[in-house]
Amino acid sequence: MYHCSPTNNADTERYSLTARTTSKRKISKRKIIIAACTGGALLAVSPLVAQAAAPPPPTVAAKGAALLDASSGEKVFGKADNTVRPLASTTKLAVASVVLDTKGVNLEQQVPVKQEYRDYVTEHEASTADLQTGDKVTVNQLLYAALLPSGADAAYALADTFGEGDTPAERSESFIGKMNKKADDLGLTKTEFKTFAGISSKDVSTPLELAKLAKHNMENATFREVVKTKEYKGDAPAENGGTRHYTWTNTNQLLGSYKGVVGIKTGTTTPAGPCLVFAATRGDTTLVGTIQNSKDRYADAAKILDYGFDSDSAEDMKLRKLPSGAQTD
Repeated sequence: MYHCSPTNNADTERYSLTARTTSKRKISKRKIIIAACTGGALLAVSPLVAQAAAPPPPTVAAKGAALLDASSGEKVFGKADNTVRPLASTTKLAVASVVLDTKGVNLEQQVPVKQEYRDYVTEHEASTADLQTGDKVTVNQLLYAALLPSGADAAYALADTFGEGDTPAERSESFIGKMNKKADDLGLTKTEFKTFAGISSKDVSTPLELAKLAKHNMENATFREVVKTKEYKGDAPAENGGTRHYTWTNTNQLLGSYKGVVGIKTGTTTPAGPCLVFAATRGDTTLVGTIQNSKDRYADAAKILDYGFDSDSAEDMKLRKLPSGAQTD
């Protein structure tokens, strides 16, 4: 039996409740006690009272969203999470997955930057890492370039390097085939890629399947290191024999704004709208989520994470500002 008191701190023990969606979540005894007490009266705490104390799922602006427990794969939150929508640059998660899952991948392999990569950016008005023709950048640097400033030029370089064929076009087509096979291998039956950069409205997935892809990627240490980086600075040999200095800023403004966020990737096109794949860790719990087509993707992500962590961090969140001239996506 518990007494209603403003100084009661029995927060360390927790009751198990039925999930806010279909999964099981937890709520502190203190919250249950507060819900059970009225005007100082002493009431017995029952499972029914505890169930009633669980907050409702948040309302989000996104047309689609999902949140998974990274350890169990259990769904914590969903909104139209099985509806197929365009992916925009979150497509590049599949690029990273193919590269990092390649057996014996050499992250220090140098890749010469071709003019075709820059031309691709110009032709499609795509986001860029501003790779300079003739520079030799490593595979690891290309992952930063593709995932932080969302460089379509870097994604092309990776596709050209890890695809098969006699020409860049053939190799990139081969690589896109590998992206689709990766989706098949992961059981993502509604996911399909037509490009390596997400520039097509036919690069599609569902919020739930995209979250599953992100969960898979977060199992890789290199991927985790890349997507948690706010700013990358590195050097590369230039064609003229000198040294090129590159600086890439992470377009994901949730990183550094919401406690515990450790990635992952933004994406925006007219068909897809603003999208976001995100992950956060608090204690021994990591949550991975997706937002598709939202006018307020960062606020949505924070609300969903609050729901998953049973916290209220979203209320006071202030977004990290990108430096002047940084790529946006």
